[in-house]
This record gives sequence, C-alpha cells and structure tokens, in this order.
Amino acid sequence: MLYLSTRGHPDRKHFCDILLEGLAPDGGLYLPEHYPQIDDAKLTQLRKAYHEQGYAELAFQILSLYIDDIPAADLKALCAKTYTAEVFGTGEIVPLRHLENSLWLEALSNGPTLAFKDMAMQLLGNLFEYELKRRGEQLNILGATSGDTGSAAEYAMRGKKGIRVFMTSPHGRMSPFQQAQMFSLQDENIHNIAIEGVFDDCQDIVKAVSNDLEFKRKYKIGTVNSINWARLLAQVVYYFAGYIQATEHPAPTLGTGVSSLPPEGADSPRGGPSANPNDQKVSFTVPSGNFGNICAGHVARMMGLPIDKLVVATNENDVLDEFFRTGVYRVRGSADTHETSSPSMDISKASNFERFVFDLLGRNGQRTKALFSAALQTYGRFDLSAEPLFADAAGKYGFESGKSTHADRLATIRDTYSRFGVTIDTHTADGVKVAREHRGDGSVPMIVLETALPIKFAETIQEALGHAPERPDRFAGIEALPKRVQVMPADVELVKAYIERHCQ
Repeated sequence: MLYLSTRGHPDRKHFCDILLEGLAPDGGLYLPEHYPQIDDAKLTQLRKAYHEQGYAELAFQILSLYIDDIPAADLKALCAKTYTAEVFGTGEIVPLRHLENSLWLEALSNGPTLAFKDMAMQLLGNLFEYELKRRGEQLNILGATSGDTGSAAEYAMRGKKGIRVFMTSPHGRMSPFQQAQMFSLQDENIHNIAIEGVFDDCQDIVKAVSNDLEFKRKYKIGTVNSINWARLLAQVVYYFAGYIQATEHPAPTLGTGVSSLPPEGADSPRGGPSANPNDQKVSFTVPSGNFGNICAGHVARMMGLPIDKLVVATNENDVLDEFFRTGVYRVRGSADTHETSSPSMDISKASNFERFVFDLLGRNGQRTKALFSAALQTYGRFDLSAEPLFADAAGKYGFESGKSTHADRLATIRDTYSRFGVTIDTHTADGVKVAREHRGDGSVPMIVLETALPIKFAETIQEALGHAPERPDRFAGIEALPKRVQVMPADVELVKAYIERHCQ
C-alpha cells in the first residue's frame, strides 16, 4: 500500500515512512492511493475475529489492509500489546451502552487519560517505538492540543526510548483537570508548551515547523495529531467494532443498558433467523472540531462498512456545521473562537477536513491545494456551495451536521442523568443532542461516540447536576501536583529555539 499527498505531490510512500513524517513535503495530508474494500464475506470474517479473538485481532486485520511494511507477526504483537483490559479497563475495549430507542453510546474513554484519543495514541506510541528501534533513529514529536490529544500522546510516549514530545496547548483554555493531566508529568522526554493564543495558533505552529523541511529533517520532527495518518487509521477500527455490536445487539428495554447477544440460532434484531446482519445500516454521530474523529468514519464508509449517516456535532465554534449546511468553509480568528464548556472542540480551523475535501473533489490534488493553501491564506475561506460535487457530501458520503450550545449541553446532561442514571461529558452531550435531531425513524441504529469521561469537565457537570462526577482513584488530587510547563507567545521561532535547546 502506497500513500499520496492531498496536495498532489508526486511522491508515493509506504506506511512506516509517513508514520514518522507526518505532513507531506508540500504541506498536504497523506491518504492511501485507494481504500481497501470490505465485502460481505470479509465483514463476516471481521465479525468472527472480533467475537472469538477480541478487539486486538479486529485491529490487526483492519490495519493489515493498509500496512505492508511491518511483518504480520510483529503488527499482530503490537495490536495485542496495545489493546488489553489492563490498559482500557475492559476486555470489550469499546463497549456499547444502550440509551434510548435506537440511540447507543460507544465508550471510547476507558484508556489511561479517560478520552477517545487513547484508542489511537496507545497504538501510535508502540508503533513509533518499534519503527525507531528498527531504524536506529530518534523522533521529536511536535503536537498541538485543545485538551485530549496532548495528555493521550504524553501518557503513550512517556518513557519511550528514542522519543521526545513537545506538546503545545492554548494557555488557560483547557479544563483544570486536562491541564493537570499534562503539566503534572515529570518525565524528562515530555515537554509542555502553553501558547498565548487559541488552539489554531498551536496547530499553525506545528504546521509551520513541519513545513520547514530543513529544520524538520535536522531535528527529526514527527506528529501525533490527526494529521498523522497512522492515528486516523487506528480510529477506523472502533467504527467497525461499534457497527458489529450494534447490528447484533437487540435494543433492550429503555435505560437497562447493553443487552447480551442473542443465543445462537435465535432471530436477529432485524427480523428473521436468516437475516444477514451485514445488510443492516448504522449511523454515527461524532462530537468534533477538527474532523479527525469523524474522518475515520468516512474512511470506514469508503471501505464499504454499511454506514448510513455520519453526523458531525459541533459546539458554538461551528466551522464544520457551517460548511455542511452552506458549502462555506470559513476559518475563524482568535477573537471569533469562543471559549466553551466543551473546550476540546474550541477549534476555528478544521485542518483534518482537507482529507475529506480531497475525496469530495475527486482526489484532485491541485484543486485541494488551491483551496487549503492559496484561498485560505488569501481570504480565510472558500465556498463550494456552487460546486456540483458539494451535494455529494450528504448524498454520496452521508454527512449531516448540527450544533449544540452551553444551554443544550446542560439540558442534555441533566436529561441523560435523570432518565437513565448515566453521566456523560460535555462533548458527548453535544453528540447526543445532535444525534436526537438526526436519527430519523429509528430503523437505523444511531451510535454516539462517547469521547471522554465526565471528570475531565467537572465544573460543567457540577453546574448541570449539582454534584461532581466520579473521579478514578488514580487521579485523586492531580490538580495539586507540581506543574512542569513553559508559557510562551505564539511564535514559531521561539518554539523552534526551545526544541533546539532540548535536543542538544
């Protein structure tokens, strides 16, 4: 399998090369030359693997379709090392929880940092360590986070041989718990840089450094943000796991939680004993600001997974919702980026969105480059509303969108708790609110990706419910621990100088 740039660079590269590289030389994002196709027989095989051997085997089989430069036995061992009950708190890894009618929650937040980013980052850390050892090289990871990416990356990379992490974040804009998770780490290979600005200032710094090819090569700069294809690929797996579970679980009585699978030979949840569960479509609603998490769903759908709708749920920073409603992609400045109670989605420039636009435009690299380089730099926006292909976003690719506000968030958290005894975090609340607006007649299961545990946003949970959310014992008193963080202006050269000093 070879990979190409969304901006038309002629080079084609193998998986392990782009794993360490991040951005393409022309500033584009990597995608496979083609999406491997999953037919009925293959989907049945994946079901069998998931049920008989678990999530790690499912991950291995899906990743194997995209990775041909790591020996199969090694890749299988890396997946088995990553996806364990010890790391993710449950052997199911990503269990489904029934909420109401056709609505389900897929738990992606049982990992070390209590957020969905762990699902990919734990694998990425093991892949990095494996490949660097194989090459005898080192890697300096430069990342940007609005909350969860940073902690997930740092917990996955801490203590890894040959790896340093330089993680930028918007100063004062993450929740106290999120800041404490990152800044309390004292590992020598972990460096936190708090940027005086918003998340997009951090992301711009990462891209600027990555585009300085001389600096990038000299200091072996890599990325863990969703601009890294390997991270996105790891996220594709949980769409398959969610689909498999949703098409085999009959919907239980309201509020009773996940039911067990029907006994062998029993009628399927869709009707008769001969019904093929692979014929059932499933929809997903994904809280997202940078598009990476739902882009993984797009990849799964392009592979042939029977996904009906992919619903993007945004907060007050509704860049993506505006595009899918109007065809206008409009970048917000710092002053127009709202500070919200779902802060990990406080993003005004959805850089990962480039991958979908590349597909939407028939994989035309030159057109994609003109939009994401020239048009955004000149005008801060582009408009595809008059583009005939824009209709394909919904019609061909299944995308819909919606928006949630602070008041919506509070109401959804209260409703979910009072009716079902389930406490959800602020981002998942955005997802549930929007999912209810888009699930249709209920014949198609709707899965909301549960992106974090509520403790990460305790202040808002307290506001909504009048009491604090449950806190895992291992994070008791984390906010009071000593902090290790460097605050600096949003200046590319200052960040580069900081990297230079710590790579001596």
